[in-house]
Amino acid sequence: MLMKPSKLKIGDKVGVIAPASPPKSEPLKKGIRFLEDLGLKVKVGNSVHKKYGYLAGNDTERIEDIHKMFSDSDVKAIFCACGGFGTGRIVSRLDFELIRQNPKIFWGYSDITFLHTAIHQQTGLVTFHGPMLSSDIGLEDVHEASKESFQQLFHTENFDYTYDKTKLETVSEGVATGHVIGGNLTLLVSTLGTPFEVNTKGKIFFIEDIDEEPYQVDRMLNQLKMAHKFKDASGIIIGDFKNCEPKKRERSLTLDEVLTEHIASTGKPALKGFNIGHSSPNIAIPVGSIGTMNTFEHSFIIESGISEGENE
Repeated sequence: MLMKPSKLKIGDKVGVIAPASPPKSEPLKKGIRFLEDLGLKVKVGNSVHKKYGYLAGNDTERIEDIHKMFSDSDVKAIFCACGGFGTGRIVSRLDFELIRQNPKIFWGYSDITFLHTAIHQQTGLVTFHGPMLSSDIGLEDVHEASKESFQQLFHTENFDYTYDKTKLETVSEGVATGHVIGGNLTLLVSTLGTPFEVNTKGKIFFIEDIDEEPYQVDRMLNQLKMAHKFKDASGIIIGDFKNCEPKKRERSLTLDEVLTEHIASTGKPALKGFNIGHSSPNIAIPVGSIGTMNTFEHSFIIESGISEGENE
């Protein structure tokens, strides 16, 4: 059953956690000030400032932060400070019944993709793939459109992707409707063969990534293709693939050639050029809400990811 979290109001308390790698201190402070400037009160998780190698505290500490934020009735939304690595280590130990009983806004991207996929598939909760506090909002030069994405949480209007639509290109023509699912390509591939394997059946499937060479993107797309994830999808949205250029190899296919070969061959409606992912701006979208894409109109519209009050 689909659940939409309640919208935010001025004065609400929100939580900040680091379920993967530790955030940089100064950018995080700036990101927290941004939330406060939106009129929100901020509660910071216990593991946010901890360091355990490349993780923000050990697995138990990061899990406890997630559980505490979801169980705290005063906390109306949970924002991830940054991505990095680590959510795949903790997802099998999450209390999904606790999350189901306490639905609220959950926001992040990149490594957080594993949590988006698992939480939505296990509970039906709509979550938000959007810019993070330390690695996006806390940067020196943050795009206003990235900041504006947070307004989705205060209003229940449908999301209509309008940012620089001139960049959008058709990979394969058609119209598709379905629940929107996806995220970081590397993390989506890492779900395969696990109890949290991404389910694309009848869904609009979106992908993005960063710092992967075309041959690496090729390998991951091929794995998803062999697992029928593109065949099962109703449509495909291609987000930003930042710095995904040839580096090691003298000869290489281009990123566009790789994407076209794997995705156009599916015959499913597909659009590319979206500022979704490791881009500036980073446009947030609700994961799990029903969307409609139309390649003839270069449009992508998604139902609001939040409810007016009581969870739907």
